[in-house]
Amino acid sequence: MIAQAIRLNQVEEYYFSKKLQEVRELQASGRPIINLGIGSPDLPPPSQVLAGFNTAFTDPVAHQYQPYRGTSDFRQAIREFYLTHYNVELDHETQVLPLMGSKEGIMHISMAFLNDGDEVLIPNPGYPTYTSVTQLVGAASVPYDLKEEHNWFPDLQELEKRDLSKVKLMWINYPHMPTGAIAGADRFKELIAFAKRNHILIVNDNPYSFILNKEPRSILQEEGAMEVVLELNSLSKTFNMAGWRIGMLCGSKTNLDTVLKVKTNMDSGMFFPLQAGAAAALRLSSEWFSQLNEIYTQRRKKMFELVKALGCSFSEDQAGMFIWAKVPQNTTSLEVVDRLLYESDIFIAPGFIFGSQGEGYVRFSLCASHEKIEEALTRVKS
Repeated sequence: MIAQAIRLNQVEEYYFSKKLQEVRELQASGRPIINLGIGSPDLPPPSQVLAGFNTAFTDPVAHQYQPYRGTSDFRQAIREFYLTHYNVELDHETQVLPLMGSKEGIMHISMAFLNDGDEVLIPNPGYPTYTSVTQLVGAASVPYDLKEEHNWFPDLQELEKRDLSKVKLMWINYPHMPTGAIAGADRFKELIAFAKRNHILIVNDNPYSFILNKEPRSILQEEGAMEVVLELNSLSKTFNMAGWRIGMLCGSKTNLDTVLKVKTNMDSGMFFPLQAGAAAALRLSSEWFSQLNEIYTQRRKKMFELVKALGCSFSEDQAGMFIWAKVPQNTTSLEVVDRLLYESDIFIAPGFIFGSQGEGYVRFSLCASHEKIEEALTRVKS
């Protein structure tokens, strides 16, 4: 036997990779599982996206290697998207970098900037990949607590009482997953000032800003952000294109060139038709978001009924495609999840997988039809 790399000793297989295998086995045995656990959009992409994808197949360069920085048209579409929807002016030649999904970006950014022993501020609760990638590259994870009573925003004054001399990177994620919390302009300004005072690069992971959110924002809208901020964005949630694995990184030329040193050694460019379809998506009008949110609004209303039926409490002011809810007293998130799975054939996500501050909460995904949510409610009430 060849021993695994030491770097894997602190990293577990991704929770959903293991748990969804269990769910599939239950389904294969005949159990009618309703999956409300993951944020994989069940709705189709816009028709314009599919048309752009199909047309691109006949382009003479369609099946050749593509530019490492992405096609000029795709980068231009990203620039137009940021200008139209966030009022952020980007140079599509130097301040935009297409990615094969945001998860790829998390790894590339970490490899580009972190050395052994560097410290990384990671939200608790937050996306587990921030922690696992930090450990994989040999840096040290430093969780910062997010609490409901502070609207799931870091206490920056408390953070600055720590020794931050080894901190090089800080992950933030607004609208926040899993809590659905929103950070407005004032909050982003606080974060930018914090980054400048402490010489930290902030990365905002921003895939949820158009889902059930009245005012989509980018941290790059704020003055001075480009100096100390990178922003990840994605087409997965916004355009129902999760399986396409298309994302983008925006920031200064200096920082993107640093990331590009990693990226150019890891892939050979994104498939041309994928980029053509993505460009078509980014050029859609706001009507697309309105139609999408009408569906999610109706689903969320029905999901609120389900959450209440389970005795959980929650805020109705959440953005994104999840509902984050506190479990009843004298129980744990795992107990609620397992009881629902084995007694009602309903799968939801336990909060503890997002960090210690997630214990006592569960997450419900809106990526299920209205009919499936109604069926889940019927099972819980029966």
